Amino acid sequence: MEIPAGHSMVSLLGSRDELLNVIERAFHADVHVRGNEITVTGAPAEIAVITKLFEELVELLGSGAQLTPDAVERSIAMVRMETGERPAEVLTLDILSNRGRTIRPKTINQKRYVDAIDKHTIVFGIGPAGTGKTYLAMAKAVKALQAKDVNRIILTRPAVEAGERLGFLPGTLYEKIDPYLRPLYDALHDMVDPDSIPRLMAAGTIEVAPLAYMRGRSLNDAFIILDEAQNTSPEQMKMFLTRLGFGSKIVVTGDVTQIDLPGGTKSGLKVVQDILEGLNDIHFSRLTSEDVVRHKLVSEIVDAYNRHDARLEAPQKISRDKRHQRGR
Repeated sequence: MEIPAGHSMVSLLGSRDELLNVIERAFHADVHVRGNEITVTGAPAEIAVITKLFEELVELLGSGAQLTPDAVERSIAMVRMETGERPAEVLTLDILSNRGRTIRPKTINQKRYVDAIDKHTIVFGIGPAGTGKTYLAMAKAVKALQAKDVNRIILTRPAVEAGERLGFLPGTLYEKIDPYLRPLYDALHDMVDPDSIPRLMAAGTIEVAPLAYMRGRSLNDAFIILDEAQNTSPEQMKMFLTRLGFGSKIVVTGDVTQIDLPGGTKSGLKVVQDILEGLNDIHFSRLTSEDVVRHKLVSEIVDAYNRHDARLEAPQKISRDKRHQRGR
């Protein structure tokens, strides 16, 4: 294939062929470059995928995107999945720009997640750590506030007492709950001018509060995010969802593999899937280790724990099946 004139081969292939090396490691094929001509030799199926990949990378460059090894690896994964979504569309979808930095989805599932937030009143983002569940929801909330689609943003999470009781922690109530809410503040500082945050919070335009503070309220014209929802009880989850008022949108995020509730307490995030799945205007977005946007090792760690949990679960399932058979 011939790369159209006007495209820098260095931008396409990387400094010292860094990006080309990423592509060659991912395929069982040989890629030869001569001038603006790229020749691929190998199995027809591999050639077709690599050709499609270069077409997408050229379009990404044409849109002003800067190619990185991570962007190339994610483009390879998308092209191989053959889902219909194109890397050039996924990786150039601007959600929010702030101080010269643009937040975009980096995987197909992340794009489907942010699209679902646009289309539905209540969206559940369920997946492991590092998949951008809360961060992308926060970006959509700030965008909605800027566009005046809502009048305020409400960020909340359950203050689960992991090892320490709040009463024994020093300081005022707000100082005690601050460690639980700090991740929400950190994400907020990435997206809003830090100097304006105290003013917005004082005016009630942005509210960050523990879940218990939601009880008895009706939340109108608000973008509401419940983070760490796996640590809610079923009763808390019901209480929270029924706070929904007119003109509001709710995003619930959580990881059902990291539940910190006391033993025997059911997770509201697990239970709600059985209750609300399939209801109109409610959507469940499920992200996986393939959507992790942190260090590569994070996705490998997630997969390793999943395999470990599956091995532990298998004997228990066999034991349950045997008991069930004996009971017949």
